Amino acid sequence: MPFPLYQVDSFTDTLFGGNPAAVCLLQAWLPDDVLRKIACENCLAETAFVLPGPAVGEYDIRWFTPEIEMDLCGHATLAAAHVIFHHCKFSGNQLVFNSASGLLTVNRSGNLLTLDFPARMPVAATLPEIIADGMGIQPLEVWKARDYVLVYDCEATVRALQPDRSVLDQINLDPGGIIATAKGDTVDFVSRFFTPQASIFEDPVTGSAHCSLIPYWSQQFNKKELTALQVSERTGKLFCTNAGERVLIAGTCVTYLQATLYI
Repeated sequence: MPFPLYQVDSFTDTLFGGNPAAVCLLQAWLPDDVLRKIACENCLAETAFVLPGPAVGEYDIRWFTPEIEMDLCGHATLAAAHVIFHHCKFSGNQLVFNSASGLLTVNRSGNLLTLDFPARMPVAATLPEIIADGMGIQPLEVWKARDYVLVYDCEATVRALQPDRSVLDQINLDPGGIIATAKGDTVDFVSRFFTPQASIFEDPVTGSAHCSLIPYWSQQFNKKELTALQVSERTGKLFCTNAGERVLIAGTCVTYLQATLYI
């Protein structure tokens, strides 16, 4: 059967920037092993599978890496919303996704799409020795929610990190990863995100990581509205709001590819 397939660059207004995600529109769920094989064939950090829900503007969504199913993914959700708004011509300004992490809404204001995600405030933690060895530069602070959050002294240090994958791949953090973060030079904070044992070691822009970064930096700066850069090679810009038990993560998208998938 043929299915529409899109590839979208999220959290950017420039083609080949941000984080690429595949979006596959289904009419019924395929077996899990088929979904994972499709994600593996796409060879991207995430593929979002989207199924229409019972009401207009409601959808079911699942996210797969080439290896596993994820419980939450920001950039692929943003990409899915972009496809529904711009390619499926949905005329409303709000979408609701039913997911493994509960109901997630995406609101549209012009070209800006805003994710409403659960907050995941990290707690102080002890850094495993293997992560300390693999990251090389020692952080000032260590926190943990789903992901480890390593706080460094400045943006330059985060940019300069050269993690040793051969060391970090010895630890299994599924479905989490390692966030490196610091105060930004031109934005409130910057970050990078690493996923040991994953086919794509450094994720270009990680919306779900900001579920922890936003409440952390909101507390540090004592303000609710924040701007952020994920300073990977592709780079992504995020507009962030701390809304208590929720976080709002906004950005723009660019379509790279429209195709048909045959299964």
